[in-house]
Amino acid sequence: MKRIYSVLVENRSGVLCKVAGLFSRRCFNIDSLAVGETDDPNTSCMTIVSSGDQRTIEQIEKQLNKKLDVIKVKTFDEPSAISRELMLLKVKYNKNTRRDIMENCDIMGATIVDMSKTHMIIQMCDTPERTSLFIKMLTGVSIIEVARTGCLALQKCSEEN
Repeated sequence: MKRIYSVLVENRSGVLCKVAGLFSRRCFNIDSLAVGETDDPNTSCMTIVSSGDQRTIEQIEKQLNKKLDVIKVKTFDEPSAISRELMLLKVKYNKNTRRDIMENCDIMGATIVDMSKTHMIIQMCDTPERTSLFIKMLTGVSIIEVARTGCLALQKCSEEN
């Protein structure tokens, strides 16, 4: 089972290392990790996606809440969240593959952001599943480089939130 942890932390050096160390020491897997400053420069938000059984998921939340630098932990599953990932993809193309790449970009909502005579860089912001699907759709193309941000997520809006 996958779980998303939105962890509000103090924006200080060493905090990321402490949180990653917590996962490492207890042999918890991190599927995705993204960190960024919030609207307050003194706090950062870590979005951590991890998987495991029910006991592991509960332990991760308990251990995160024990950390001194952690201000707040929100835990939610994938169906109750809006998640996005940014991907930049550099591909090599020729006159035979150019049209296919552009059609795949149109279908998947990706954008060509840079181009030369033989290479292009494609940007896509979507769910992690759709970004992975886009890569699979380009199997006939020479992919030079891929950079992905990892998952960012917020809990869906509801009357209770």
